[in-house]
Amino acid sequence: MDQTHRAEYSRPPLSTPRTDLSSSPFALRLVRTGIWSVCFFIFYFVQQLAELLAPLLLIAGVLWKALPAVVGSLSHAAASADPQARDAIGSVASAIPSHIVIAGHDLTAGGLIWDGILLMALAAAGATLATVAGKNV
Repeated sequence: MDQTHRAEYSRPPLSTPRTDLSSSPFALRLVRTGIWSVCFFIFYFVQQLAELLAPLLLIAGVLWKALPAVVGSLSHAAASADPQARDAIGSVASAIPSHIVIAGHDLTAGGLIWDGILLMALAAAGATLATVAGKNV
């Protein structure tokens, strides 16, 4: 065999420089896992916040919506008993606000109920996306 033919079948030396990790599949898998891990964290965090706040807003909205009806029924019951009690309950009923403005946001009972329902939907979406992200990690 001649010299050029022998070079084709020879092994490369063991001290050949390795390629950098940026082009290797390991680095790509590492970056992909990192991105999905961050996505999983964000989705799970949003889900936890939504699951915490949704029942609070929903219950606060329902109580606020039911409070005028409860006070109104008390005023009808107290009307036959004592006129002073009726006046006191009537003043309490008129003191219950229909909306509250906090930092430029108008809060109503129906709005709190709707926000609670939307947060429940957000929690469900966060759980779904966290599951998908968890499978891709």
